[in-house]
Amino acid sequence: MFGMDDFPFINRARELEELDAHARAGGLLVVFGRRRVGKTRLLTHWLGSREGLYSQAIEASKEQQVEQIFADVSGRLAVAAPAPRTFLELLQVIDLQPRPVIFCLDELPYLVAADPALPSVLQRWLDHRRHRRTALVVCGSSTRMMNDLFLNRGAPLFGRARKLLAIEPMGYGAFCRACRQNPVAPDSFVRFSLVGGVPRYWELVGPRESPVALAETLFFGRSPFLEFEPSRLLKDEGVAGLTAPAVLEAIGRGAERPSEIAARLGSVQTNLSRLLQILVDARLVERQLPYGESVRTTKRILYRLADPTLRFWFRVFSPHRTRWVGYGRAVKEKLLRDHAATVFEDCQRARWTDAARYWEAAIELDLVRREEDRLVVAEVKWASLTRAERTARERALAERFALTRLARAHPSARFELLDASALLALAKG
Repeated sequence: MFGMDDFPFINRARELEELDAHARAGGLLVVFGRRRVGKTRLLTHWLGSREGLYSQAIEASKEQQVEQIFADVSGRLAVAAPAPRTFLELLQVIDLQPRPVIFCLDELPYLVAADPALPSVLQRWLDHRRHRRTALVVCGSSTRMMNDLFLNRGAPLFGRARKLLAIEPMGYGAFCRACRQNPVAPDSFVRFSLVGGVPRYWELVGPRESPVALAETLFFGRSPFLEFEPSRLLKDEGVAGLTAPAVLEAIGRGAERPSEIAARLGSVQTNLSRLLQILVDARLVERQLPYGESVRTTKRILYRLADPTLRFWFRVFSPHRTRWVGYGRAVKEKLLRDHAATVFEDCQRARWTDAARYWEAAIELDLVRREEDRLVVAEVKWASLTRAERTARERALAERFALTRLARAHPSARFELLDASALLALAKG
């Protein structure tokens, strides 16, 4: 196992360039992303070579928050000032500084929850601040709240941000470099399927620990690290009640169609539409459409848990937590392999911006994408296939494709198999 201090800072070049550009231009930059994805480390790493002001908000009253922020930044102020009592007074202290500064407020949703008037205060300060090139960086883990604050047309801060910078989970290649994994070893990918692209989870990954041992550290052991992770994520997004976990449970156990999810919950489909949209907006669930379709042209919609770790929680941990201790090693390894297969499929599609699943009636295609003037249709298989097996599967794939409406619209297509030999390409992507 590692601590974050053991990890090299990797794979955030684009984000650092965006932060640098913002520091030069001034104004408001909004940084958002799910919890534990590395936002705070990115900001503190970036500020380490600059004379910026940084404070991470606490869950407390607004008076306590102002006191905490001032305590965090007062030692780096060029001009001393009396302790402020309000956010407005705190911003006036920033204006007293002789030069433009970088002022970073981490976990803005905590501040707004305690003082709903704060967005209006920030709006007025941004519109009238003394140093036009002063850069305000605000960061938050609640995707829904950050969207409401900055993308809602009726919000005071709508249109005020120069940039909204999304911090996404990192890929398999970054995981292998950070956790000292062999990228072409299947066990490395199984480990990745348990922790996904979230660096905070990577601290628990030992370079030679077996996937089963890692699963027990994260989920099945005594006081496992991720036992309560879904409830924490839902709390971050302000999603209360029992229905949301039940929806995640239904999707995790294989109910992908809205009608199937509703049936599992003993509800009607229309009652879940708003909640499903909330979970999609929070990036806990992803809505999938068949290749070439849009929400305006099809009702064939599937829902899938977007995060590999969350998917494992509901697909494997929740159904098997009681029986896990009695399973033999072969059963445990099969559960992990079956889960890794779904993550491998997602990762292969993510290599191309236009790649998507396709399905109709009883036919499903794992991956369809465009290559110049034709389609590429692929089957993704989490296994090592022989040449003969690949040839046979490609032939069967072509026969399945020929039965689809998609084939009639795109008569020219190339067929391929993406098996475990594609791990190296995945690590380089």
